[in-house]
Amino acid sequence: MREAHPIERQVGIARYVSDADGVGGRLRVAPEDFQVRELERFDTHPVDADPGDFGHLVLRVTLRGWDTNDFVRQLTNQMGISRERLSWAGTKDKHAVTTQLFTVERADPDDVPAVNNADIDVVGRAGRGLQFGDLAGNAFTIRVRDPERPENVDAITDQLREFAGSDGHVGVPNYFGQQRFGSRRPVTHTVGLHVVREEWREAVLAYVGNPGETEPDDTRAARQFVDEEAASDDPDWQEALERIPNRLRYERSMLHRLHQDGDQTPEDWRHALEAVPSNLQRLFVNAAQSYAFNRILSERLERGLPFDKPVEGDVVCFADRDAPDKLVMPDVDRLQEATGRRVDVMARHCERGRAFVTAPLVGTETELAGGRQGDVERDVLDELDLEPADFSLPGNFDSSGTRRAILLRTGMDVERDPLSFSFALPSGSYATVVMREYLKSGPLEL
Repeated sequence: MREAHPIERQVGIARYVSDADGVGGRLRVAPEDFQVRELERFDTHPVDADPGDFGHLVLRVTLRGWDTNDFVRQLTNQMGISRERLSWAGTKDKHAVTTQLFTVERADPDDVPAVNNADIDVVGRAGRGLQFGDLAGNAFTIRVRDPERPENVDAITDQLREFAGSDGHVGVPNYFGQQRFGSRRPVTHTVGLHVVREEWREAVLAYVGNPGETEPDDTRAARQFVDEEAASDDPDWQEALERIPNRLRYERSMLHRLHQDGDQTPEDWRHALEAVPSNLQRLFVNAAQSYAFNRILSERLERGLPFDKPVEGDVVCFADRDAPDKLVMPDVDRLQEATGRRVDVMARHCERGRAFVTAPLVGTETELAGGRQGDVERDVLDELDLEPADFSLPGNFDSSGTRRAILLRTGMDVERDPLSFSFALPSGSYATVVMREYLKSGPLEL
């Protein structure tokens, strides 16, 4: 197996599983090159249903070049309503054409305005707003521009089918993609690892200081000044705040608290870190869990353990029976340890797409696997100086953990002219993790 790109190795992705040279090329040259359609599990009733019983208007929206949060801000401004009345199941990238559902509480079809670069269709009513759990997955159609070796598609596909243990599907390790950690400055997991160790000062400085090589010059200079002040006996956080560009609002929020608090106790540094929204606080810890998970998958690859079937001691989850058509989706709430005769039984379930081997997203309730996979998990956690109890943390940083399938398996349709790929993935999995095997161009080209 060939070695991964150096930036990928920073986030725990060590290898490609296909040895064939990639097709090369670029993604997202135009928004139409990356099309995403949500696959929801959500009950919708007719538009003329009683608003008293079904008080949420359901919209299907296709966005071109819109970040989801920016679109929500624009729509609510035009409707003259609060943001809290809008709900959606998943946030999408602006460098794409995306189709997804939104629900609007206490709205009628005539209230819905036209928005530039957005096709908005009223599709019905619902008794509640959309939630994250309503998103089963996403269907993708992705075009590769200017491929250098398009003839390599077949060889890569054959190798990915072999990895999946299935003639009908391709498979890749279910890594967390680069977006989880920051594509140009992958630091969220570094911050998270410091948080889990309750190293609050180091966590803040990893986020506010610590300049990235690909950042703009003014940002790099400002972060460098933060690092220099942090190393001094009397840091001038007000001056650091004035140097940080206004666009870095979270960094500015942290520095503002440092300037206000004055002292540099652990409580002050934690207070500074908590200046960011609660979802970002959780993301830091989630990124640390994701990094450890990626490391565990990479180590399993290095030791030659299979991904498509269990070995003695593996923890296996069953497939979600209610998944939409063509979506191969694990249900991590239904777990079983593969031991003794159950290893062969679970292997047959995995072969038929009815079960998946899992690895932990480590938290306070994590029970590690047995056998050789348990050795992998313990060795990685030891190397990172982590254990499940470390995730018992204050406030939004606490996490009980869960498990995640280690194999990402999907049907794959390939068009040759132009070269494009169509497939569907469960919620929480990354299309770029599939496409990296085909392009082998590095994460910044994905």
